[in-house]
Amino acid sequence: MHQNRRITAHIAFITGLLLMILGIAFLLGTMTGISRLSVLWSFLFVIIGALCAVLAIKLNKRTLYLFFASFFILMGLFLFLSALQIIPITLAQGWPLISVFAGLALLPAGWRHYRTIHYRYLIPSVAFAALGCVLLVFSFKVVSFSFKRFIINWWPLLIVLTGIILILLSLSSRSRNGDEIP
Repeated sequence: MHQNRRITAHIAFITGLLLMILGIAFLLGTMTGISRLSVLWSFLFVIIGALCAVLAIKLNKRTLYLFFASFFILMGLFLFLSALQIIPITLAQGWPLISVFAGLALLPAGWRHYRTIHYRYLIPSVAFAALGCVLLVFSFKVVSFSFKRFIINWWPLLIVLTGIILILLSLSSRSRNGDEIP
């Protein structure tokens, strides 16, 4: 009984991979006016993400593989939608989204590790996403000044934000340990 399920799972996996490859080939064949190489790269990222998801299921290092699975799938979907011009953003413009995707990919990894949203994953996740959003403002030229000018004028804000993050981490760890908060 157990052997039959295992064989069925392997057949389903191999069939799924073959259907993905066949679908990619047909999709690339029907495209006109769109860079086939860009679409191929996006599918490569999605396939790498799917393989990382398989490794997350099969191996003990599930948290790490789940992070990479989420990251590569998000990156592949962005590249695919960009290649199809559904999202009118090129990678040259949207490169800060890599930081946002890294932040978003930390959430399922943290959930898997702690079975809840944990501050050890939430704070870096928010920090990466916020950093990506700030860089997107400069990448899309939403503001009239450069990132360099922003850093020169507002560098003390980085010290303040670092202090806030350290205080939040300290308070969170003390409250979990039952220590008294000063």
